[in-house]
Amino acid sequence: MRHVRRALVGTIFALGAAIVAAAAQAQPQPQVQASLQPPLQQHPAGTASGLPVPRFVSLKSDKVNMHIGPAKTYEVKWLYQRAGLPVEITAEFETWRRIRDADGTEGWVYHSLLSGRRTGMVTTKATDALVSLFEKPDEKSAVTAKLERGVVTTVKRCTGEGWCLVSGRGFEGYVQQVRLWGVYPNEKVD
Repeated sequence: MRHVRRALVGTIFALGAAIVAAAAQAQPQPQVQASLQPPLQQHPAGTASGLPVPRFVSLKSDKVNMHIGPAKTYEVKWLYQRAGLPVEITAEFETWRRIRDADGTEGWVYHSLLSGRRTGMVTTKATDALVSLFEKPDEKSAVTAKLERGVVTTVKRCTGEGWCLVSGRGFEGYVQQVRLWGVYPNEKVD
C-alpha cells in the first residue's frame, strides 16, 4: 500500500510540474519591435509595480547584470556598463524586471538598478549616417548639431507629434521621434 501511495504522489507531482512548465511556455511573448506598439498610456499595469508594461526606463548604474531568469541565482547573460542606457521593461516578477535593449536582447534585471529617468538612443538607417538636431521642432529650423548612431540623450520632452527635445554633453535641441530608441511613436513625454 505504501508503494502505491508513493508512486501515486510521484505521478501527481510529475503532472503538476508538467502543467507548470506548459503554463510557462504558454506565456504571451512581447512584440520584437517596440516601434510597432501603441502609445504607452494604452498598456495595462504591471503585476508588481502597478506601472504600465511595456514601458521605457534607463539603467541607473554603470554596472548592471542581466540574468536569464528573475533571481540572482540565475546565470548572468549580459553585463551593461553604461548608466543612462534606455531599456524597455517587457514583464515584471516581484522585484525583477524583464528588459529588452535596443538590439533586442532580453533578460532579467533587479528593479533597483533601473531608473524612471527617460533617455533615448539615436538610431539611423545606415551605420555611418548622422541625425540632425534642430533648434525648434521643425525641419526648416536651424540645425544645432549632428548626432551619431548610438548617442544616448536625456529626453526632456516629446510633443506626441513626432518631435522630442533632447540634451547631452554639449548639445540640446529637437530630434525627430522616430530617430530615438527609448520613446514610443507619438508618445507624449513631459
